[in-house]
Amino acid sequence: MKIALIQTELSWENPNENKALLQEKINAISQYVDLIVLPEMFTSGFTMNPRNVAQTMQGDAISWLKETAKDKNCAITGSLVIEENGNYCNRLVFVFPNGEIQTYDKRHLFTLAGEDKVYTAGKDKLIVDYKGFKICPLICYDLRFPVFARNVEDYDVLIYVANWPKPRVNAWDILLKARAVENMSYVIGVNRIGFDENNHEYVGHSQAVDFLGNYIQEPQEIEGFFIVELDKNELIETREKLNFLTDRDEFQIK
Repeated sequence: MKIALIQTELSWENPNENKALLQEKINAISQYVDLIVLPEMFTSGFTMNPRNVAQTMQGDAISWLKETAKDKNCAITGSLVIEENGNYCNRLVFVFPNGEIQTYDKRHLFTLAGEDKVYTAGKDKLIVDYKGFKICPLICYDLRFPVFARNVEDYDVLIYVANWPKPRVNAWDILLKARAVENMSYVIGVNRIGFDENNHEYVGHSQAVDFLGNYIQEPQEIEGFFIVELDKNELIETREKLNFLTDRDEFQIK
């Protein structure tokens, strides 16, 4: 599976401008890819003003994702602010080439920024079946909570989309590798760059890690897209050889 990681600045609370800049980068991908991964809150930046930017599942941003997936004949994923039933959520959407959509609402809301005060937390983990791979997509702060990410579903790829700031980027690097090793899974992390309206700086470090903790794509700080290729057979062979996942603990998440 070929995956394009798009790392970019984001225009504060400006969905139209963000769609335009992302479209430019997507158009620049000349080779075929199976999946494009965008950052967290790709239409707005990490805002605590959901009323200013909220979309619906029938809105312009979702329509744009569906059109882009169809035009590129690939899946596309990222998170954005969605209003539904009078509530706001930080929702990751996984859009298939045929327009089908599966969703995951961020479970672990970032209390340090007050995300829990304005957004409604999700409860359910999402496992996407796509082109022979089982994919578990999660969002930013979820990375700090390994129990929720624990590979009890035998997924093959763990994806984190994020707005993870520079002062804590070392934790981002460490935890992405940890999630890969403990779950014997490929891990993809896509973060933004630049400054937001609150003067938080982001340096990216979008990356891809294999199931043994080795870099497939080392952390990057420049704007652009980075294409990685994942080998399902190599993953299966390594799991069968080492067999670590059979010794995992059983538990329930409340």
